[in-house]
Amino acid sequence: MLGADEFISSPPRKTVRFGGTLSDILLKYEKGDTTDFELLKHQLSDPDIKDAQIINWLHEFRASVAYLTKELEQLVNILLKLPWLRRSREVVEEYLGFLGNLVSAQTVHLRPCLRMIVSQFVPPRITIREDDVDISDSDDDDENISENFDTCHRALQTVAGYVPSTPQFLMPILVEFFPFINKSERTLECYVHNLLRVTVYLPTLRLQILELIIEKLLKLDVSTPQQDIEDAEEAANNSASEEKSTEEGLFDMEEDEDRKGNKVVSPSIERMAHPLAERLDILMTILFSYIKDVCHVDGKLDISNTKDLYRDLVSVFDKLILPTHASCHVQYFMFYICSFKLGLAEAFLDHLWKKLQDPNNPSVIRQTAGSYIGSFLARAKFIPIVTVKACLDLLVNWLHKYIDNQDTGANAYCDVALHGPFYSTCQAVFYTLIFRHKQLLDGNLRKGLSYLQSLNFERIVMCQLNPLKICIPSVVNLFAAITRKYQLVFCYTIIERNNRQFIPVVRSGTGGDLVQTCTNPLDSFFPFDPYILKRSKKTIDPMYQFWEELSAEDLEDLKKPIKKGTSEDEDDDFLKGETPQNDGVVGIAPNSYESNTRSPVSSIGSPADCYVPYPL
Repeated sequence: MLGADEFISSPPRKTVRFGGTLSDILLKYEKGDTTDFELLKHQLSDPDIKDAQIINWLHEFRASVAYLTKELEQLVNILLKLPWLRRSREVVEEYLGFLGNLVSAQTVHLRPCLRMIVSQFVPPRITIREDDVDISDSDDDDENISENFDTCHRALQTVAGYVPSTPQFLMPILVEFFPFINKSERTLECYVHNLLRVTVYLPTLRLQILELIIEKLLKLDVSTPQQDIEDAEEAANNSASEEKSTEEGLFDMEEDEDRKGNKVVSPSIERMAHPLAERLDILMTILFSYIKDVCHVDGKLDISNTKDLYRDLVSVFDKLILPTHASCHVQYFMFYICSFKLGLAEAFLDHLWKKLQDPNNPSVIRQTAGSYIGSFLARAKFIPIVTVKACLDLLVNWLHKYIDNQDTGANAYCDVALHGPFYSTCQAVFYTLIFRHKQLLDGNLRKGLSYLQSLNFERIVMCQLNPLKICIPSVVNLFAAITRKYQLVFCYTIIERNNRQFIPVVRSGTGGDLVQTCTNPLDSFFPFDPYILKRSKKTIDPMYQFWEELSAEDLEDLKKPIKKGTSEDEDDDFLKGETPQNDGVVGIAPNSYESNTRSPVSSIGSPADCYVPYPL
């Protein structure tokens, strides 16, 4: 085989062809003689065209690109449809050379060239015949698919090298060719992977490409509520159990033992039962891998690269994620990149804090920012307790100032429409305390209690705005139990009064009237509730704070208040008995699904609400 330089300088191979030279054919066409021109188009469109013929024609076209004006667009389109990717190396190199010559001499053909390249970002389509029906699908068995993608990116880089304005023409094409979400997982996977590869050599497009990908992921995410995913998994597990019990009778004990010893794992073990969740899982895995690869060079964190990517991701977060209600998984790209360095997590918290306290932002954005702060502080293992305390100080001080300004005025009454950001901030503080209170008290109980007392929760709870009436009941109940245990504030009188004031809502439906009580007037959610996509959760789990269900003894202990005047030795005994030895914190995790009256099936790491009885 010839080397690259030898090939380019060598003459084209002789092959059978009809008509004169290309320049003669094009000159005749200009004079109105189209016979040879039609013959040329026929030869180029021949599905059985040989490599030698392609090389011969391309060599002539490279020397005649000046003739390929807008009027010959039809001929150029035929050339762009040539099956060059799955040909010999000689054909590929000649074709890349032709593309470079074409776009540099005739920029009018830039868009068709880009469209041709981008169309190759997915596996080729093949027709499968099933039950006398032709079904078109992607060819997942193409062994050369990775090599073909590499060649496509070489082609795109070649074009971009000749035409500096390529990025502005390329982006609309990337948007146009993005596959529909009902396409095969492999098609979506290849396209997203190739889009992210483009950002490496066309960095000016990175922000727009990330926006495009995350927008598509977000549509997938909101189309697959967590409850639907869990229901699909449960149904699949039940079906698998039934099949397994049926098959057990087909094998004797020795065969069963042999299979157990070999630990044969079903390939479907990591597949999501919900088809849209499966697509989302694959694409989130790719996004996480991309973030890791960009931020790390030779296995070490590159601060400059990480900061640049963080800025792009925060921009996408503000534009797409923050205004979207109740997405379950996509927002974890911020969780993941913040885990690389504490400074990034603190920058993200500061960013959310500015969103929350800025009165010029819409109330719903401020409320969502509060939800993100509380959920992030509660769930991120990589955030140290000193940062949690700093955030609590900021949030609680803001609450006290808000009460100073509102608690005696004309608006000093419980109203979500008027005080939404206040209630969201209260819930963030309560939620953070529920998850982090044992770490706040760890090591020195008296010092920890002194800090919690300095936050003056009593004033917040007792104010005229009545946050306990608005926050999610599971958060309120656990906050009340914890603050009572450590004698910070007694909430149960207010809770009972609020419960008496709840007015049931009667809704009419086809099945008759339904009486409901609104338990989530804020319509709030916890953005970093447990991540349940099987593949990509492996990236999140090591840095994620899970909760364990309380035992009956723990529930009883939670009801016992800490006596005042405890000695230092008793403090130590208390800590030994109360502080878990592992990274997890034993407790009841409130979840985001209490916007209606029923509690769903508990998700992993976030059990359904558990009732803590009022003390008598």
